[in-house]
Order: sequence, then structure tokens, then C-alpha cells
Amino acid sequence: MKTDQTFTITFTKQNGESTTRKAKWTDKCREYVAQAGHNVLTFLDLDATELAGKDQYRNATDKITAWSIK
Repeated sequence: MKTDQTFTITFTKQNGESTTRKAKWTDKCREYVAQAGHNVLTFLDLDATELAGKDQYRNATDKITAWSIK
């Protein structure tokens, strides 16, 4: 992804709940494989950032289901 690109991500939380967030790719974001072997995507959560008033980064994993980016 390109820096400052915005997108919508849908993923399943560890409690099984599906969630959709508005997100932004920054220089602090990354995609990697965790030591346990699952994929992880770190992104800037724009919804949470708006509520908190400061940058809120989140991780989406593919432990339960793969994430979807639009």
C-alpha cells in the first residue's frame, strides 16, 4: 500500500466478532508473519483515532478468517 492511502478493513476479532474499520496506511503500518505463524496487519484506525484524539493503531490477524480490504 501507499503511504497516506485510506481504506476499509473487515476482520474477525479473537472473540469471533466481525468488525469493519476505516483505516489509513502510514509509515508505522506493516504486514508481517507472527511467531505463531499467522499473518498480521498493523493499521491506523481512523474511527478510534477520531474518538481518542490521537493516533490509534490496531492489528488485524488471519487467525480466524482472512481480513478484507476495500
